Amino acid sequence: MSAAARRDLWLLLALALLVLGVGIGLRDPWPADEPRFVLVAQQMVQSGEMLVPHRGAEIYPDKPPLFMWLLVAAHKFTGEWRVSFLLPSLLASLGTLALTFDLALRFWGRRAARLAALMLLFAFQFSYQAKRAQIDPFLVFAMTAAAHAFLSHALLAPSRATHAAGWFMAALGTISKGVGALALLMLPVIALGRRWQAAGIAAPGRDRPLAPAHPGWGLLAFLAACSVWLVPLGIAVATWGDVEVQGYAREILLGQTARRYANPEHHFQPWWYFGEVMLTTWLPFMLAWPWALPFAWRQLQRRRDARVFVPLLWAALVLLFFSLSPGKRDMYILPLLPLLCVALAPGLVFAARRRGFRRLVLGFVLALALPLAVGGLLAALGEPAFEARQEARYELAEGADALWWMLGAVGCIGVVAAALARTRHALRACFVLLATLWIGLSTVAYPLLDAHSSGRAVMQRARQAAGADTALGLVGWREQHLLQAIGPVAEFGFKRPAAAQFDAAVAWLRLAPERRALFVDAALVPACVETRQATALGSSNRRDWVLLRGAALAACRPAMPAAAVQNS
Repeated sequence: MSAAARRDLWLLLALALLVLGVGIGLRDPWPADEPRFVLVAQQMVQSGEMLVPHRGAEIYPDKPPLFMWLLVAAHKFTGEWRVSFLLPSLLASLGTLALTFDLALRFWGRRAARLAALMLLFAFQFSYQAKRAQIDPFLVFAMTAAAHAFLSHALLAPSRATHAAGWFMAALGTISKGVGALALLMLPVIALGRRWQAAGIAAPGRDRPLAPAHPGWGLLAFLAACSVWLVPLGIAVATWGDVEVQGYAREILLGQTARRYANPEHHFQPWWYFGEVMLTTWLPFMLAWPWALPFAWRQLQRRRDARVFVPLLWAALVLLFFSLSPGKRDMYILPLLPLLCVALAPGLVFAARRRGFRRLVLGFVLALALPLAVGGLLAALGEPAFEARQEARYELAEGADALWWMLGAVGCIGVVAAALARTRHALRACFVLLATLWIGLSTVAYPLLDAHSSGRAVMQRARQAAGADTALGLVGWREQHLLQAIGPVAEFGFKRPAAAQFDAAVAWLRLAPERRALFVDAALVPACVETRQATALGSSNRRDWVLLRGAALAACRPAMPAAAVQNS
């Protein structure tokens, strides 16, 4: 890498650190998923049990523990959950950007590498997920690293070590989330390219023969990475004699990924759902497609360029895989984004020279900036009813105008940037607006919304209503409530049916009615409860919560034993 390219990379990473890193330490984990993973990691630290993850008293069988291990490691490094829980996603996203830049640089040169990495950084979905403590940023990093290794071996510099590294990273992706194994689809795509070459149809990009794979070394590397988790798990299943651990191993290895793919329980979407996701959450990258895709098609027609063919075909196969499942979530296709940015990088350079594309980008900037400027300033300076509704919804302090001033300021900055940049430098205006928006949201919106979004406020109200020494029994709870609980608490299972939780909680409360109370989802309160004696705790995460004491439960007859797990 030349000195100029290294400078480009360091500037890119500095910008990414500013956009993605700002706000760390200003909020607690928010649903969905963040409180769950942090709770599991916190229980690992407290119990010392790292192999079999738990959510409260129950084993958590939905995901392998690798990402939770990363959270534990980050906590060991910082000693503070509020800071550490976002570090794995930040570091993984910086790694993904560096890999994208490096691969595009080696394929297409500096300008294409800069555009590919910037389009990735500012794509809404990538920025949003990079600022969340979810498995997906690490999964994207692992799959991008595997693809980088496979493509480098096949197209740039053949090396058994590089090829094995691809298998190793694919394995890390697999034991973080089962679909990480889709990185290995790159191998049959590369093999198809070799068949084209052998048939004499056309030479791949740069007239370099596609190097053969080394599956033996690769399989060893894959097994070595998987053994970090599977070997200890196998030993535990064989020697502990624990029926629950054996059931956990069956569920995580055989049940979760395959069953959730073929027969999901939720997140049902039509087959075309991911097209909508790309059109709305991959902006501004998607704005270049009317120019970048025809450019890529011409590359394939004229040269059968493998630098375009292999990433595009791999992305198409992964998209088809997820589209065939009835259950879909928007982040499933995020691993496609870095490779598409690389494959279409020369088309991005071509698009950046077209006045039509620059006009489209300028229109996008104004379409985003003007509503922010007008809406933010109107909320701050007028229309008190709108402001009051939002403050009540998100439990903001009365007259908390900082959020509206921030949004208005971001919009004004976008309008000024568009006016200064005009059509010629529309992309710069776009990146300025998006960077400002993420910084504003992270520094102003995070602190204002955190108490409500994290569940901290409702748990504080529950503790105040119950009293400092009263044990709280959680019924219908979500992970953020156990994570944010203050003082002694008890829970009666997470996946256990709500009615069974409530029955067990009533029996538990009656063992010491003067020192116990129940924190209950209001929608789960049965008819036997005297609601006039319930204490309303307000709303949190689209649910209403109440505090129940023994007097409110006089007419209830629990059918379950008082089995509870006490926490402090």
